[in-house]
Amino acid sequence: MTNISTNKPPLWFWIVGVVALIWNLMGVMAYIGQAYMTDADLASLPEAEQALYANYPAWATAAFAIAVFGGSIASIALLLRKKLAKTLYVISLLGIVVQMIYNFFISEAMDVYGPGGMIMPVMIIIIGFYLIGFSNKCISKNWIS
Repeated sequence: MTNISTNKPPLWFWIVGVVALIWNLMGVMAYIGQAYMTDADLASLPEAEQALYANYPAWATAAFAIAVFGGSIASIALLLRKKLAKTLYVISLLGIVVQMIYNFFISEAMDVYGPGGMIMPVMIIIIGFYLIGFSNKCISKNWIS
């Protein structure tokens, strides 16, 4: 019989894990809202935003999907105390980076939303890095295996 020794994680581990899952599920909802936007929904947006959505490439949409679904699955793995969470958070961050390269440097999002519109994307990047660091800490503390 194999005995895997893990330490019991503190309460705040569970709080961070649940908040991470909620955060990523909100991302899934944003993805679904964007990916399945109807023509009527698109028509209700200002012209500049309509142009952004109409020209959004499939590869950026795929990166968005990888980011949010990867992060959601990673959060579930974290709550199940699986080390796989770190790998999934890294994959999610790669999706975030690809998507943000498009948003920051290729699309005209800065022109449409202005500098204030970049606050959320920067927060998403920071949280992506934080969740990788958090999962690293969990592995080192033997809270996940």
